[in-house]
Amino acid sequence: MAGKRAYDDPCGIARALDVVGERWAVLVVRELVLGPKRFTDLRTGLHGVSTDVLSQRLRQLEQAGVLRQVTLPPPGRTRAYELTDRGRELEPVLHALGRWGSREPFPTTDREMTVDAFAVALSTVFEPERAAGLDVVVALEIGPDRLVARLRDGRLTIRRGQAESPDAVVAGDLADLREVLWRGRSLTEAERAGVVRVTGSRAVVRRFLRLFPAPQPVDSGGAAASSR
Repeated sequence: MAGKRAYDDPCGIARALDVVGERWAVLVVRELVLGPKRFTDLRTGLHGVSTDVLSQRLRQLEQAGVLRQVTLPPPGRTRAYELTDRGRELEPVLHALGRWGSREPFPTTDREMTVDAFAVALSTVFEPERAAGLDVVVALEIGPDRLVARLRDGRLTIRRGQAESPDAVVAGDLADLREVLWRGRSLTEAERAGVVRVTGSRAVVRRFLRLFPAPQPVDSGGAAASSR
């Protein structure tokens, strides 16, 4: 890509980083995993990125064939960006990178992750063996966002949209759902507090929540920390 620094290294890793190694590039891909987004939506989701830098990254990724511009259907008919087939090939890379990074300490920030990042996080820590024999649809209502999580044959797919006949619906703010999933808050307590709401099969929801165990953190020396 013209004007972009390159490693000038024939290794496949270096060549991949020539495409997505610039700051914000991988996070742009993360924000598009669930579907197209407008420039303003990307700018809102990527805290700290400037308009100029985001424009540059989008242009570079488009030139590399990772994403493309599309026009959203009515009533919007606005320009947006979506991943190409080649861009979607990065999804398992995101999961692997997220799996590695999820064991690192959380940053000291009050900012919440985006719904797109949350969906990627679910896929990142998902344990297929725990989903054996499970064939269900769980709708997630996170503020104004609607996600559909489908489990079948030990595989998880998550997409935006409204589920037609879900086995269960889980509704709540993102911070509260993360408390239940990964920070030890019980579902019952969250329901009593009125911050999480469940409709449909509670048995399905309880099993669903167990599919995404919290990663075991590493200590400062890089080894797995004690689970005590």
